[in-house]
Amino acid sequence: MTRSQGSLTPEQMAFYNEEGYLVLDQYLSAEELEGPKQAMSTKVAQIADNLYEAGLIKDKLEERPFKYRLAELFNGLTEEHFLKYGRSWRDRIPGYFELMSNSKLLDAVESLIGGEIFSNPVYNVRPKVPGVAAGAVPWHQDKSYWPDANANPVITVWIPLVDSTHENGCLHIKPRTHKQRVLEWHRETTTGTGYTALQESQLGPTATVALPVKAGSAILFNDRCIHMSTPNNSNEVRWSVDLRYQPTDQDPMPQHGAGFLARSRKHPELVATLQDWLASATTATP
Repeated sequence: MTRSQGSLTPEQMAFYNEEGYLVLDQYLSAEELEGPKQAMSTKVAQIADNLYEAGLIKDKLEERPFKYRLAELFNGLTEEHFLKYGRSWRDRIPGYFELMSNSKLLDAVESLIGGEIFSNPVYNVRPKVPGVAAGAVPWHQDKSYWPDANANPVITVWIPLVDSTHENGCLHIKPRTHKQRVLEWHRETTTGTGYTALQESQLGPTATVALPVKAGSAILFNDRCIHMSTPNNSNEVRWSVDLRYQPTDQDPMPQHGAGFLARSRKHPELVATLQDWLASATTATP
């Protein structure tokens, strides 16, 4: 498998393979984040319109900054009002495709799996809103969502659109746990989110690593690596996106929706365009 065109150093690749994750600090520029931020703002505007038409709010807060508006729209409303819109989003808005097709992200992934890259259908736009249980994600392995798929390695690329801090609920990870099997999991039932979850007794002795990072950073990790995120105790939305990539010879997981060919060194003419992606079926949150 050719990896020579990837962007990671041998040291970075060795760290990822040993620890199961890698942090690329401030990897994307503000300009590269603008497309997905505009996509998120479009979704928030749609929600504001819906809440206003339902008589749940009197002000759409159209002038409020990106990191505050969604949180303030739900001030005084319940978790059920928020969860009506889902704990994560997979809308087909061009800015998301722009991010998933970003050449710098694909360069990093290519270093690990080669130049034939499929963008997995399980991508999530996550608005972690203060005081909403859906924001806190329990300990889990991503592969628990596709335990029967012949889909290793699947690489998650987690990107915050605002600074991710201890206060607003940064990612926490258990290094080296990608070397073990997929653990028996249960479906979380107390918050209405339906996340897959592990028991504390299953986590083992591996020390937890908290990963507060700046906006535009990218955290890459293996789909078997145990991870979680804590509640948002700030007054702003902790916006993030988790994307997933895998080799093209792995299971495309059509039961989860429609992915797309993101890069092909062998057949570049087959790489999906924005029009291809927009024409694909939308996907549901697992």
